[in-house]
Amino acid sequence: MTALMTVLGIAIFAIGLLVSIAWHELGHLTWAKIFKIRVPQYMVGFGPTIWSRKKGDTEYGVKAIPLGGYIRMIGMFPPGADGKITARSTSPWRSMIEDARAQSYEDLLPGDDTRLFYTRKPWQRVIVMFAGPFMNLILSFGLFLTLFMGFGVVTPNLTVATVTGCVVKQTDTAAGGSTCPKGAPPSPAAAAGLRPGDTVVSFNGDKIGSYDQLQADIRKSPDKTVPIVVNRKGQQLTLSATLVTNQVLAEDSNGNPTHGTVQAGFLGIAPQQPVTQLGFGASIDRMAGAARNGLSSIAALPSKIPALWNSAFAGAPRTADQPVGVVGVARVGGDAFATKAPLVDKLAFEIGLLAGLNLSLFLLNMLPLLPLDGGHIAGALWESFRRRTARLFRRPDPGPFDVAKLMPVAYVVAGVFLCFTVLVMIADVVNPVKVG
Repeated sequence: MTALMTVLGIAIFAIGLLVSIAWHELGHLTWAKIFKIRVPQYMVGFGPTIWSRKKGDTEYGVKAIPLGGYIRMIGMFPPGADGKITARSTSPWRSMIEDARAQSYEDLLPGDDTRLFYTRKPWQRVIVMFAGPFMNLILSFGLFLTLFMGFGVVTPNLTVATVTGCVVKQTDTAAGGSTCPKGAPPSPAAAAGLRPGDTVVSFNGDKIGSYDQLQADIRKSPDKTVPIVVNRKGQQLTLSATLVTNQVLAEDSNGNPTHGTVQAGFLGIAPQQPVTQLGFGASIDRMAGAARNGLSSIAALPSKIPALWNSAFAGAPRTADQPVGVVGVARVGGDAFATKAPLVDKLAFEIGLLAGLNLSLFLLNMLPLLPLDGGHIAGALWESFRRRTARLFRRPDPGPFDVAKLMPVAYVVAGVFLCFTVLVMIADVVNPVKVG
């Protein structure tokens, strides 16, 4: 039964991935057709074609490897300086440029001179290329709203769920330790008389409105004796707790625990964490936090390579802050579905994975690098800037910006992405991230 549920979880994620890819390419396709650019192919996947059907002047199909997709638009690059597709060169770099240019014209038919991508105005090309990532952003937005407002999220509150019996490192409790070692001093919460079910009203004279605020106040009050007002069965009691300095998990800018640790104030309580449905405003705040985390994660990718390499080839433990690829995320989705959690929680977890995946697809594709969509957007914006500048200074129109000249850079970027993808895939297979 566990194996069946694992396969089911992986299948749900795989279907969601295919839908996300198809949805992305649909954005490109729709606006290309609106601007009357001919699109010979709309494909989900890479490799051999499994199924296809031609409708109008576009062939729609599915390919064997579901790790991406594409649409083919004719005339992605302008002709060479002589107005023609330049003959093949012996220079390998020049050949990359010429091959890319030739490929963008190989489906050219009579009457297509007015349906070439590069002949469209820069703002139209920006829309066509932005439409794909934007579709992922829309899908991510809808999935996050469904998760936050429909299923709800685990939200710590100010009611005490458990009181730690003694002072231990938080990393020890996170690793599963539940008993106090011999000689360990009692926790400040236990010594002060805090009990499960108490609701914290104020801490050190400050009225507390959220658990995040309480946690921050505790962390910045090491080795201090503070009054804590709690509501216990309808009565307010004032307790006195002498906090200690302890090793606790570090937090990121959004208050989420990270793999590192810091020395900070320690009380020794854990909050109740009911599932709470968020309002629209709170959901938007959560999405903004996810976007900030996504941007910081992309910026930090190069710094993660050494640890990822060690996890893939040296048996080093896989940490929570390491990159995870499609294989790893699918495996996490399968593992989550195989747990004994309620079905609604499993579905919510899958929705969260797909929401995060689509947000990542949006952020990655907006990088101003070829062959990503953001690279073509940057090229169109640069062309617009050049032409506007030429008109301003009464200079001749410089003509379309030849993005094909950047293809050697695009091959380097694609090679780097491919190597990184393979490294992540190896780590996901031999040393996968585990679901807690």
